[in-house]
Amino acid sequence: MRKSVLLACLHALLINSVGLKGQNPLIRHQFSADPSARVFGDKVYVYASHDILATEGRGRMGWFCMEDYHVFSSSNLTDWTDHGMIIHQNNVPWVKPDSYSMWAPDCIFRNGKYYFYFPSTPKDTSYARGFTVGVAIADKPEGPFIPQPAPILNVRGIDPNVFIDKDGQAYLYWSQGNIYGAKLKENMVELASEPVVLGNLPDKGLKEGPYLFERNGTYYLTYPHVENKTERLEYAIGDNPLGPFKVTGVIMDESPAGCWTNHHSIIQFKDQWYLFYHHNDYSPAFDKARSIMADSLFFNTDGTIKKVLPSYRGIGVTNANTQIQLDRYSRISDKGASIAFLDTANKFQGWKMVLESAGAWVQYNSVDYGKKKLKSVTVRTLSPAGGHLQIRVQGIDGPVLADIPISASNEWQLVKVSLLRFKPGMQNLFVILKDNHQTAIDWMRFE
Repeated sequence: MRKSVLLACLHALLINSVGLKGQNPLIRHQFSADPSARVFGDKVYVYASHDILATEGRGRMGWFCMEDYHVFSSSNLTDWTDHGMIIHQNNVPWVKPDSYSMWAPDCIFRNGKYYFYFPSTPKDTSYARGFTVGVAIADKPEGPFIPQPAPILNVRGIDPNVFIDKDGQAYLYWSQGNIYGAKLKENMVELASEPVVLGNLPDKGLKEGPYLFERNGTYYLTYPHVENKTERLEYAIGDNPLGPFKVTGVIMDESPAGCWTNHHSIIQFKDQWYLFYHHNDYSPAFDKARSIMADSLFFNTDGTIKKVLPSYRGIGVTNANTQIQLDRYSRISDKGASIAFLDTANKFQGWKMVLESAGAWVQYNSVDYGKKKLKSVTVRTLSPAGGHLQIRVQGIDGPVLADIPISASNEWQLVKVSLLRFKPGMQNLFVILKDNHQTAIDWMRFE
């Protein structure tokens, strides 16, 4: 086994043993991009590409560099498990060794098997010049996946997406300048029809990353599109899996921070729809190192999609007795509240919430306090001049749970105080600074 593969496997075992917490970005120990979310049984599985930073002799400097894929799962959209690396570029028979081109994947279940579709550069150019798409098959959603010896014939491009219609017919979609679609055979590894260009889509600007789903008899073809300078997520609707489609609207606007790509998937889980996508939160200066995000998605009564505003809070419920990362907020005050990296040399350590002036506040939604009475709260905080925090629920003027005086210190400290009252069940949490002494908060936890 190659050294890089062995190290990746050992890393996966280590991460898998500790688990991962939700909030955006969902995956908080490595770069991860191009999320294909799927509901298998009672869990959501996210199949993701894995951005790494190119070095001399390892990928193309300053460009996308991806050598393997990971899969993550959750039953509650809050606690995520990294099942580790499922495919590596140098373990696929047809992939050009050390090509670092394992781009956006997808996965689907059929006839007792899980079919994982992924693009890469073939070492035999008779398959395709540029990218083509291969398949790996497993008995379980987390693998192990066994790659097929050759890619799918007559597919040239990237970003595979698979859809199985209600009549059992499977379709494969991909992109290469245009967006293409074709029927798949029952074996899921061969085309059953000639590829067709899905027409009536924008001619101007790059289109890629197709993802098709059906709701109430309407087929939604969704895709990233460069209308101006960077990709935004758009959709078109039709009454047939291969179109024609009518361009209908925008799902998510361009990144205000200038991340050039976005890639997504859309699922329904426990009666709620979700949009999974990516952004470069952990790498704001380099948009080829991205991280998976997720937010709730809603429809209008006429079936059109309401535009999704990306959030730090993300999805899922946070238990009050776990670390509540206030920097992943739902809302903050217009003045005196901001976030910053804990350590700019190691951005995977995450962020801190900084409150700077009296009355500055942060709101964090969907905290479950449970039924058993909680008695105290602990805050990891830093306040050079000493500060005073107040915790409320339901609103800025809601019931006070705790007053937290903080002694002056240039070091992080754990401050624990007793709760003044307890309110069971689900509550929105508010933290307010009561003086003008700048105070940073890493996390807080109720006990």
